Amino acid sequence: MSKPLDIVKLTALLELTTGRPEIMVGLIDGPVAMSHPDLMGENIREVPGKSGACAQASSSACMHGTFVAGILSAKRSSKAPAICPNCTLLVRPIFAETAQGQMPSAIPKELAEAIYRLH
Repeated sequence: MSKPLDIVKLTALLELTTGRPEIMVGLIDGPVAMSHPDLMGENIREVPGKSGACAQASSSACMHGTFVAGILSAKRSSKAPAICPNCTLLVRPIFAETAQGQMPSAIPKELAEAIYRLH
């Protein structure tokens, strides 16, 4: 039986590199729970403009932003081994934290500003 990482062809990438801090990866999503055990101590920086940390860990925006941050830069020993651990993750949230179950949204101007801030 195939492993999930083999199915999506990530095994070879994970074996190729563990990332380097001088490589910057931008995350435009929701805020990130910086205190999550799999993210603590990792190279995560907030981009000026909006706080990159969650105010409400149970909000849909925070849960999604934290999930995506984990896929990108969590520890390789986590349940979802990161694609680019040890790289510097630049967090610029555009999704506001709303009550759990509400769909976060952003307007095109917010997305454009976030892209500009990440350059």
